[in-house]
Amino acid sequence: MTSKLSILGEQLTDRLGRVHTSLRVSVTDRCNIRCFYCMPIENVNFRPREELLTFEEIERFVRIGVTVGIRKLRLTGGEPLVRSKLPRLVERLAAIEGVDDLALTTNGILLAEQAAALQAAGLHRLNVSLDTLNEETFQKISRRTGLQRVLDGIFAARQAGFEDIRLNAIAIRGLTEAEIIPLAEFARSNDFELRFIEFMPLDAENQWEREQVLTTQEIRQILEAAFCSLEPSPRIDPSQPALDYHFADGRGRIGFINPVSQPFCSSCNRLRITAEGQVRNCLFSTTEWDARSLLRGGGTDEQIRELVRELVRDCVSHKHPAHGVGEVDFVKPARAMYQIGG
Repeated sequence: MTSKLSILGEQLTDRLGRVHTSLRVSVTDRCNIRCFYCMPIENVNFRPREELLTFEEIERFVRIGVTVGIRKLRLTGGEPLVRSKLPRLVERLAAIEGVDDLALTTNGILLAEQAAALQAAGLHRLNVSLDTLNEETFQKISRRTGLQRVLDGIFAARQAGFEDIRLNAIAIRGLTEAEIIPLAEFARSNDFELRFIEFMPLDAENQWEREQVLTTQEIRQILEAAFCSLEPSPRIDPSQPALDYHFADGRGRIGFINPVSQPFCSSCNRLRITAEGQVRNCLFSTTEWDARSLLRGGGTDEQIRELVRELVRDCVSHKHPAHGVGEVDFVKPARAMYQIGG
């Protein structure tokens, strides 16, 4: 059945009634570490600089996106902080009327140096990847050194004034079970929200196996045995991917993002645009819509605006009911996480 798009005022609503308000903007496919769940260890072919959207083009796309209902932005990569002068882009996006939330996901390596500038530019929230507090395990996952720089970046961000800092930990059976309690202790002691994310089939080396998925039930059992019971927290945003809990003793919050074992596709409100300007309606999509060619094509501002609006509408109209991971007809995207944008 072909999807049909219903535009209700400034809403992008697909045939399943999902209203799309969130846009994830990848600013680069480059990264300064090589996490195996995201990138190959060597022989990485990055996009030439001229193929990446400029800050002006990103701003233009977002301004157009706001006219069809986009309200929340998240900057991703690769590692977004390796993009030169990123605070300038943050400042431009934060100034757009209609953008209610502006967040960034980072591995934290460069965060200590940039936290103050990002906060001053208008960034609202930060998600920092922190899979372990053990340097040996950090190197096993990232295939680089740098754990202390990540920790320094987290505390520098708090010192700079960021109040909403989430720590994201990938949960991988056979590797990260021993990290669960130390990470929870760290988050509880320092009042950070911790989220465990299931390992997804988006690794560049095609090593993912279903058996490596460490589920929420298993992590909860480990946490509750070590601390106290976890109680469900109110679901303030029905489109959020995480299932949130709080510790019964009042010390800390834990979220679980389960795209494999408990897909949240039915409430998904997200679109993505890659660093080189390809729009995607799902992280696992095998189809892309070329916004860059429109932004760089000829025509008046109004003509380009209408073409991009129509492209976004068409992208949403072709969104599938679910990503299909685990189904017999699931097709893994040709591009890995770093090429799409987390």
